[in-house]
Amino acid sequence: MLRTVAVLALDQVAAFELGVLAEVFGTDRTADGFPGYRFHVCSPDGAPVRTASGFQLVPHADLAPLEDADLVAVPAHSQGTTVPAPVLEALRRADARGAHLLSVCSGAFLLGAAGLLDDRECTTHWRYVDELQRLHPKARVRCNSLYVADGRLLTSAGTAAGIDACLHLIRQEHGSATATRLARRMVVPPHRDGGQSQYIEAPIPRAPEAPTLEPVLEWLMGHLDRTVTVDELAARAGMAPRTFARRFRAETGTTPHDWMTNQRVLLARRLLEETRLSVEAVADQAGFGDAAALRHHFTRRVGATPHSYRTTFRDRSQTPA
Repeated sequence: MLRTVAVLALDQVAAFELGVLAEVFGTDRTADGFPGYRFHVCSPDGAPVRTASGFQLVPHADLAPLEDADLVAVPAHSQGTTVPAPVLEALRRADARGAHLLSVCSGAFLLGAAGLLDDRECTTHWRYVDELQRLHPKARVRCNSLYVADGRLLTSAGTAAGIDACLHLIRQEHGSATATRLARRMVVPPHRDGGQSQYIEAPIPRAPEAPTLEPVLEWLMGHLDRTVTVDELAARAGMAPRTFARRFRAETGTTPHDWMTNQRVLLARRLLEETRLSVEAVADQAGFGDAAALRHHFTRRVGATPHSYRTTFRDRSQTPA
């Protein structure tokens, strides 16, 4: 059972992400029937630390609470934060004795520095997933997850995903009813669908740098609403279809069908955000033909349905027809 929570705070800790952990585990709601926790914010020597926002934070203790906490949580820290050896050792001991480990956003890098991501599934904010994988090649980084649970290791993406991860742990330890009540109390969804892809900035790009095919790709970008075959594109490029397909993969890194589908999804995202077009009209203008095909490809690549994506991201001055 989850009773004791220790939150690690080094210099340049992100105040909001630390606040997420404090809101979930450090706020006493026992009078309302919620579980209570012994909650400690810890720094390496118990001294104040400077947050990434510039103000100082006074912790409860040094690293001692990490030795017997049921949950050791690591909020986001600025990239390049130096992790003292005693902190790395304390994290390894917590993992070895079976404590829950939870990171929010870039906090995963501190767990990685301790060697705790090797051969485990994990995630972080979408801006940092490539760097996390580069630094820790043995980690199995899932780039599109809001949070990832691998045994007692729980890693999450950006700020709000930290709340998702905390509620997941509450649900696991105390049951769905408690997690749902807490979510309602915090005025957040008890569970969010989809992954990080729906939050990544993705403007429709110019045609990629592809010296041989650039004229064809530029034409295609302006005609995504049309049904276009590989044979037609090959003819425009003055190539045989097989030669065109090989050249296309060499210059874009993917197949013509995959490239077109991706561009159509990007166009659909923009139309859902910025226009009042119905989902059926978006599907037509983006070249999917019908709403069912749009939903299939959009959900697969974005991690959310067109309707839920529009609800989240639509320009509030627009009202879908």
